Amino acid sequence: MWFRRPENPMDTTQIADAPPPTPKTSTGEQKRAARGATRPGDRIFLGLSRGSGILLLVIMAAIAGFLTYRAVLAISKDEGNFLTTFEWNTGTNPPVFGIAVLAYGTIVSSIIAMIIAVPVAVAIALFLTHYAPRRLRGPIAYVIDLLAAVPSIVYGLWGALILVPQLNGLFGWLNDYFGWTGIFSWQQGAPRSMLTVGILLAIMILPIITNVSREVFRQVPQMHEEAALALGATRWEVIRMAVLPFGRSGVISASMLGLGRALGETMAVATVLSPDFLIHASLLDPGGGTFAQNIASKFSEATEFGRDALIASGLVLFVITLLVNGAARAIIARRKEYSGANA
Repeated sequence: MWFRRPENPMDTTQIADAPPPTPKTSTGEQKRAARGATRPGDRIFLGLSRGSGILLLVIMAAIAGFLTYRAVLAISKDEGNFLTTFEWNTGTNPPVFGIAVLAYGTIVSSIIAMIIAVPVAVAIALFLTHYAPRRLRGPIAYVIDLLAAVPSIVYGLWGALILVPQLNGLFGWLNDYFGWTGIFSWQQGAPRSMLTVGILLAIMILPIITNVSREVFRQVPQMHEEAALALGATRWEVIRMAVLPFGRSGVISASMLGLGRALGETMAVATVLSPDFLIHASLLDPGGGTFAQNIASKFSEATEFGRDALIASGLVLFVITLLVNGAARAIIARRKEYSGANA
């Protein structure tokens, strides 16, 4: 105690003098003191973590520089417009090539995959978190995790041997009832089209979107759901008013992560697609190919200049992927509960 109660209330000589106040240190001095007091292990870990982050940036910059250098070499000799040309003739003199068809195929197949996968993935995540009995949640989640571990080439083989033959009925039905739109007209060929690729990609990205959405829905505060139930809301009303609004940013981020994989998928697309390097209005006709599929199928037999041209198309895919992941990161940053960071 700073003060001792005197025996005689009128006697103030027995009161102990209070010690002088401790001088306050500035915030900068406190931070320097904390850094100085950090243990050697913490300093080593900090250095390794910082070095790993810098190394990652250096690697990304090196990849971008390499792709840009080789792309400039090819584009400088291209007699066509690299962005709008509907041809890919790198062996002619002069060479004429462009990415218009590849960009169309990549975007269309990814959009089809997202339209199919996102609603199904969100429904599965809601079922596992709010409807499924406890004894079923574990096995179903385990099976979904196994789907994420299947190699791409296995998906491609399954798509070519099992999925493609089974799509004749679906394509015929779409042609009979919706062929008048032009989007679903079918020429009775093999069902190796953009719709086939989209269905296969949807199956491949389903585990990613499901797992992330499930973890997001599990983070919904229990008090929000209990408050809605106390007000008389049904289970679906609880999901609509409390769960989905809270997890909207997480679902969007999960969808964009799945989109990143769909954009860069190679072997599965190359296995089930019959590209003709043309843009068709119908989704049931053979597609023009995608960036990754075109690189995988032509790289081994391409000349040195042809490889530079393929690398140029890879640069475009690299930029698109960075934009997609950057957008996902920006959405996550809006909800710091999911980002795990303050910035």
